[in-house]
Amino acid sequence: MTITPELITQHQLSVAEYDKIVSLLGREPSYTELGVFSVMWSEHCSYKSSRIHLKKLPVTGKYVVQGPGENAGIIGIGGGWVVAFKIESHNHPSYIEPFQGAATGVGGILRDIFTMGARPIAVLDSLRFGPPVNSPHAARNQRIVEGVVSGISHYGNCFGVPTVGGECVFEECYSANPLVNVFALGICKENEVFYARASGLGNPVIYVGAKTGRDGIHGASMASAEFTEESKQKRPNVQVGDPFLEKLLLEACIEAMKTGAIVAIQDMGAAGLTSSTCEMGSRGGVGIDIDLDLVPQREPGMTAYEMLLSESQERMLIVAEKGREEEVFRVFRKWGLDAVTIGVVTEDGNMRVRHLGEIKVEIPNPALADEAPKYDRPHNVKPFRKAPMQPPFALPVSADFNADLLRLVSSPDLCSKRWIWEQFDYTVRTNTIVGPGSDAAVVRVKETDQSIAMSLDGNGRYCYLDPREGAKLAVAECCRNLATTGAIPVAATNNLNFGNPERPEIMAQLVEAIEGIAEACTFFDAPITGGNVSLYNETLGEGIYPTPVLGIVGLMQTAVPAPVQFRSERAVVVLLGGIGESDEIRFGSSQYAKVILNELWGLPPLLDMAKEKRVHDCIREAIAAGVVESAHDLSDGGLAVTLSECCTSEIGAVVALGPSDNAAMTLFHEAPSRILVTTFDAVKLFEIAARHNVECPMIGVTIKGWLQIGDGDSMWIDTPVNDLKQSFENALPGLVSQVVHA
Repeated sequence: MTITPELITQHQLSVAEYDKIVSLLGREPSYTELGVFSVMWSEHCSYKSSRIHLKKLPVTGKYVVQGPGENAGIIGIGGGWVVAFKIESHNHPSYIEPFQGAATGVGGILRDIFTMGARPIAVLDSLRFGPPVNSPHAARNQRIVEGVVSGISHYGNCFGVPTVGGECVFEECYSANPLVNVFALGICKENEVFYARASGLGNPVIYVGAKTGRDGIHGASMASAEFTEESKQKRPNVQVGDPFLEKLLLEACIEAMKTGAIVAIQDMGAAGLTSSTCEMGSRGGVGIDIDLDLVPQREPGMTAYEMLLSESQERMLIVAEKGREEEVFRVFRKWGLDAVTIGVVTEDGNMRVRHLGEIKVEIPNPALADEAPKYDRPHNVKPFRKAPMQPPFALPVSADFNADLLRLVSSPDLCSKRWIWEQFDYTVRTNTIVGPGSDAAVVRVKETDQSIAMSLDGNGRYCYLDPREGAKLAVAECCRNLATTGAIPVAATNNLNFGNPERPEIMAQLVEAIEGIAEACTFFDAPITGGNVSLYNETLGEGIYPTPVLGIVGLMQTAVPAPVQFRSERAVVVLLGGIGESDEIRFGSSQYAKVILNELWGLPPLLDMAKEKRVHDCIREAIAAGVVESAHDLSDGGLAVTLSECCTSEIGAVVALGPSDNAAMTLFHEAPSRILVTTFDAVKLFEIAARHNVECPMIGVTIKGWLQIGDGDSMWIDTPVNDLKQSFENALPGLVSQVVHA
């Protein structure tokens, strides 16, 4: 087939990129080779717009065993145990086919974990949707919410891994481009870790798992392009998952690894058989020769192009020791799975693919895995924003704050996500100590005295106003969530969701956010061990908010942390970190501005990282000293919303905050570095806070039945806690109850 300019464009390659391919090969590529280059050089696989900037991230640390470059990062936790974890996105597929897009997103990240030899024990998800009401796209947004949540719960529940936490945010910019970021974590012994590095000339290359079909072809390329009016028709590009088969694949892989016959293993994720073949070969500095006639197929007449680019799920590629193939086959036969030798490790460094007696592909592995273009795209411009710097009107000094608080706690962002997480099995495997609805999830590592805390955080609204500061705030909040459980942050993974990097203002957002993450992760000793970059999150030229999502892992001694909610009456309520400073410019990024004022302006809250770290150290010492009865970090919605989240249907609080020039800002500004704590030993808590140079004002006491907040002279909020809890708990089911099934 003649390679025409139109064909090059259809494969989302530029003329310059095609010329580089010709230079690397020393000849024109075949049609199949063009397809192979198109997926491996796609933004999704090659990170060609972000690689030079990702090098700014800290990637080494005391606990890091394996940093970026493998299927998942690994940290050591002592006693010979390690933890593998990573976050990945499945954004575009989840718009086109919400159920399968989200389900296969879970399946893909789980394979990233167990291909390292680790058994998955926890999943968290970070979700962004368009508003389910008051949006021109409300009906479709509702269908996407239902489909994504159902897909996540179906795959995780059937596979048997607990979904223990996450976050869910609604903004108009995600209406035509939802974000589905899935984090998974697993454990194993350090001497049981496997890597995706082929070695051993003559060693067999074995295909295991599901048969190959035509689903998911060009999935990686689809994830590297903006959406257009035709994007809804790309359903063949979305993979179809089978969680029961993946459970069999997990057990078979773990058992086969224990035979000692496996040299290297990699899952067939984005770019399928192509990426697993060339990446394993490139990492090991060897070649791999495969014959597609031997690949198990579920559809007749598949071409080499289709088989190489298929992203059919639940498949792995294994390099085994020569002569020990039968040991591997025996295990996979036991679990009812295909396992067949399709190739061999060679010494020439090439990816060579045969089909029907012909060589269809012959490309040096490094050309595919390492030689993709690296672009330093223009970014020396002000990051894109349309929001004004100053508020467009005078802020209210007084209002009906009871009504405002009820509106806030029942708004899509701030209301209880119980409707979502009750669809997940979050206790399967009996490791879960703290599950959904808390600041951080906590799972125990059996056979040790260690537990692992995990938190996902991001705030696209903050990053839209200031990408660098917004990214730093996400890192800080994630670490603060861990601190409220008593955990120390030790490592992180990130998912960078941005628009079209070919637009300088969008590229500026990405660079600023990466540099902000680098600064904060360095300060909080949470190196990045891997992650994902998802670009081209735009539809018809309209981009999402820049949305970096951080997943941070912390370590702690196994214990049940203090709960978020108040536990009893007459406990002293204190605010570690103090009331905090606020001004009109920074108030414009708050949930109050979004929900009540329907406006967005100014800058995100101001972060003092040194103060933030002192607050973390303070709360951890207070928890260890046994003086904390409940603890909850302040974030979206500010103090009033945090207090309402801490209330139960029976126990509230009476709080006096002192004089204020603007009650709205005192109640609802979102200054960081603050944790709401209740205690019955305030004297001891004050001593600990003083030692860490942390403000610790006593602001109230827990009482029965009411939440009352004032300045000592007047009562700003005076409402029954039962009304708050009903508004908080019942909002989301009502918002998504009008789902129209397609």
